[in-house]
Amino acid sequence: MKRSRAFSPGHITGFFQIFDDSENPLEKGSRGAGVSVERGVTTNVEITRAKKTSIRIQINGHPTTSAIVSEKVVADFLELVSDRPYLINIEHEINLPIGCGFGISGAGALSLALALNEGFELGLSRLKAAQIAHIAEVKCKTGLGSVIAEFHGGIEIRIKSGGPGVGEIQTIPSDDESYVFSLPFGPLSTARFLTNEDDRHRINELGGELTDSLICQPSLSNLLNFSRQFAEHIQLITARVRRMIQDAEDAGIICSTAIFGENVFSIVHKDQIPTAEDIFRHHLPEGHELMVMKIDEQGARVING
Repeated sequence: MKRSRAFSPGHITGFFQIFDDSENPLEKGSRGAGVSVERGVTTNVEITRAKKTSIRIQINGHPTTSAIVSEKVVADFLELVSDRPYLINIEHEINLPIGCGFGISGAGALSLALALNEGFELGLSRLKAAQIAHIAEVKCKTGLGSVIAEFHGGIEIRIKSGGPGVGEIQTIPSDDESYVFSLPFGPLSTARFLTNEDDRHRINELGGELTDSLICQPSLSNLLNFSRQFAEHIQLITARVRRMIQDAEDAGIICSTAIFGENVFSIVHKDQIPTAEDIFRHHLPEGHELMVMKIDEQGARVING
């Protein structure tokens, strides 16, 4: 039996522009900007030779038959190994809410690809494994830019669209005293926004312009302000999110909403934490969690030991 383990940070997208016309899935992707966070997806893989190939996937200890991106990643890896049958047990440990704009499908695909590469002892580069994850997410229509962002980590501007090795990243520097605040109210459908023509038009109408502006003037305040403009433009801001964003703005905290989720976020310096906590907790619904997270600067990686 071979065991392997990998981690991918979650990622919050502030704004983006769609590029999905190419026939090559590695050239499909997005331009835009966002931030990777210390929470994410840890994937454990056990590979055993068997009489018949079988794949079992669990998410936080519960079996699932609807992990389409993970199934696609496994299928692509099986094409790279010999035709011996295998029993493949996959456990995704997710410590972020699913469907709330944290790039969970991309993080699951990326951590799985890195773990399978180790488990099958294929010797692929980290980049090549990440490309398999990107292709799976593109083909499943669950995302365009999360994998390359989570692959690199940090606060990124995706200056050229495409998967890892094709797209290009510019980093906005941060320090150990900056924290990501997030209050997820609930999920939104990524697939809807990637397939609905009216939504796609609104996204591309402003996403490219904001990306160009941020490249010219890269800063945390611009990232947050541009994210707010984008969320307003594509009509993502619900009434309760608007109330919270306004209260934060009155206190000098710039907030926006994650793409795609009903999820208010901000990036604050350590000296702003007490003010930010007061505002976020004031709007915290019963049963929901306020998340205060460090920025993940490492990107996705294999976990040894």
